[in-house]
Amino acid sequence: MDNTEIAEFGKLFRQFLDQVVHREHVAPERSLDLRLRDHLGRPPEEAPIVKASYPAYDHANVHLAVERWFTEPGRAHELIGVASESYRGDSLTEIIEATQRYGRHAVGAVDYAYLPVSTDEELACVAFGIYLGTDDGEPYVVLLRGPDEEYGRNKVELDVLTADRDAAKRLLAGVDRLIREHNVFRGKVLSFQSSHFGDGIGPFRFHPRPALAASDIVLPDGLLARVERQVVGVARRRERLRAHGQHLRRGLLLYGPPGTGKTHSVRYLLSQLPEFTVVVLSGTSIQHVADACSLARHLQPALVVLEDCDLIAESRDFVDDGQPLLFQVLNEMDGLGDDVDVAFLLTTNRADVLEPALAQRPGRVDMAVEIPLPDAEGRRRLLDLYGAGLGLPEAALADAVARTAGTTASFAKELMRRTTLFAAEREAAVEPADLDAALRELLSDQDALTRRLLGVPDPDAAPDGGAGAFADGEADELDDDPFLD
Repeated sequence: MDNTEIAEFGKLFRQFLDQVVHREHVAPERSLDLRLRDHLGRPPEEAPIVKASYPAYDHANVHLAVERWFTEPGRAHELIGVASESYRGDSLTEIIEATQRYGRHAVGAVDYAYLPVSTDEELACVAFGIYLGTDDGEPYVVLLRGPDEEYGRNKVELDVLTADRDAAKRLLAGVDRLIREHNVFRGKVLSFQSSHFGDGIGPFRFHPRPALAASDIVLPDGLLARVERQVVGVARRRERLRAHGQHLRRGLLLYGPPGTGKTHSVRYLLSQLPEFTVVVLSGTSIQHVADACSLARHLQPALVVLEDCDLIAESRDFVDDGQPLLFQVLNEMDGLGDDVDVAFLLTTNRADVLEPALAQRPGRVDMAVEIPLPDAEGRRRLLDLYGAGLGLPEAALADAVARTAGTTASFAKELMRRTTLFAAEREAAVEPADLDAALRELLSDQDALTRRLLGVPDPDAAPDGGAGAFADGEADELDDDPFLD
């Protein structure tokens, strides 16, 4: 028996008890039935009820939209609750029926849920409350119910009661408009979480937007400019492109060994587009790509980040037709249309796994850029970047560059951190000996696993990432991931 069946059984059993056990009616001044009759000017059962539901993650948006609708000119409202906790799972129809049949419902406190609306802000949202509102004198009764695991409810639901069904529809249309105009997700960086109900999307997690400059990115000459033109350049020249009939939807694939800077490059792109809504999908959350694309379309300009997409290139776990999950991702990308300002950023360690799927769905990804292991010049720039202010001499740095051939950007960052730590343990300024000690430790057999975790290729690995390689596991900037803040 699932949660929905249990909730339904509990409701029916409660109704049975209500018919067996006679309880005294509530005092008239607290009677919900009398309150509704007085507000409507008629028995509530004579008015039609129009219903609407929204995804659980839109709870804050629905709450704010209802509040805004009732505060627009010519409107007013009062918010009340229901005192009987056992009826938190009921619809407005069921509440009205119970008040008439048993006369037990009393006006009580409104239930609230505190929901995040940014990285450092929560909003008290109505979880169960009744709005007694008016629009140019026309009375409305609106029940707002948020998701509730106890009652098996994984939607946000609005029940609108008024004399005119068309008036109720106008209210719901106004709520939809206000959700679009004042969406709390607009311009934020979000990632999906699993639903508490085991089905669908749960609450979003908000992340701080990275703040990076081009000087923080160490890539081969010209590579960052290519990447930036594809994502940022199109966004900044969207009107001219549209005027010439060119599409804005674009897909960028960053591929290469773990730890070379793919995620760091994505962070930079996010920092250059502060007005963009960003939706991050990784692991099993990629199954919700349809919802991510829908959100991106409504909140464009937007970025959809698909991390480690090689992990789903052959996955059929969440697709009804048995096709790899990546095919669904690519089809959703194509379904957005050419006129939307949405960019898809895909990262992978295994382009060899991903390429066949992309070849079968051409045109969705229109640029693929390799982020390679840094060469000697790149390793020196990385040491300067992560060791800025340490005052290490040129000879020591040149020696480090020579000894770190084949290592990654993540390795360089850890090297300079460990160098600083050795000096801190001596409670002295950083010296070349500290850098040498850090190098010897990181390059030793004892730290072989550490090197692999930092993305450094195993010298015994097959060229295609086979035996001995860090295959199918993302080690890309493990301590730099902006989505694990």
